Amino acid sequence: MLEVKNLRKRYGAIEAVRGISFTAQKGEILGVLGPNGAGKSTTMRMITGFLPPTEGTAVIADFDIVEQPIEAKRQIGYLPENAPLYAEMTVFGFLDFVAGIRGYRGAERRRRIESAIERCRLETVRHQPIETLSKGYRQRVCFAQAVLHDPLLLVMDEPTDGLDPNQKFVVREMIRSMAAEKAILISTHILEEVEAVCTRAIIIDAGHIVAEGTPADLKARHPSGRLDEVFRMLTQGTAEQVTAHR
Repeated sequence: MLEVKNLRKRYGAIEAVRGISFTAQKGEILGVLGPNGAGKSTTMRMITGFLPPTEGTAVIADFDIVEQPIEAKRQIGYLPENAPLYAEMTVFGFLDFVAGIRGYRGAERRRRIESAIERCRLETVRHQPIETLSKGYRQRVCFAQAVLHDPLLLVMDEPTDGLDPNQKFVVREMIRSMAAEKAILISTHILEEVEAVCTRAIIIDAGHIVAEGTPADLKARHPSGRLDEVFRMLTQGTAEQVTAHR
């Protein structure tokens, strides 16, 4: 479903991502963990075609994001961090706008909108202006636009950041409900997110992968059996070096 091949991103002398490779299959929820500045968001942006890689590529359902960007992007649903919305539009109006951009017309367009509203539990606010919604509902609207075209790969950057516990529960339930039919990639620095929803995780530090496995595999790497201790063990040294040079 997704094969990431030796992705690198350089900004002059700075190498933000240093040869990252991994796969994600249908039915998997793969967490991408790392401290701030580790290269998580840059990696996601290259996978989705938002940023061109300096080297390497990502292949989504047999389409290369560098060589076949239009075909590859059609397979992707993308929920970026702080996803933009048109606040003056209603929920239905915004999703209708997105459906039109994606080329849907007539009955198919309406079916896609209704399906996204149902899957993301937006029925009670469908006619409300987005500017009147809580942050949790706004996040669900962003989620709805990402799944409206029923993509094979769903990519989410910090999908529950800033939400309260009840809102997080709903979003995680939505993610789990879609996992059987998609490969799902979640970038986060929230460790509980990985334990709550991910079937497998990779930890990125300083632009490269330092660990990979199921949450249970990762927790077994430390005597405490705690993911936060494993995370610190693998990433704290680099974080301390960065802090020291500021």
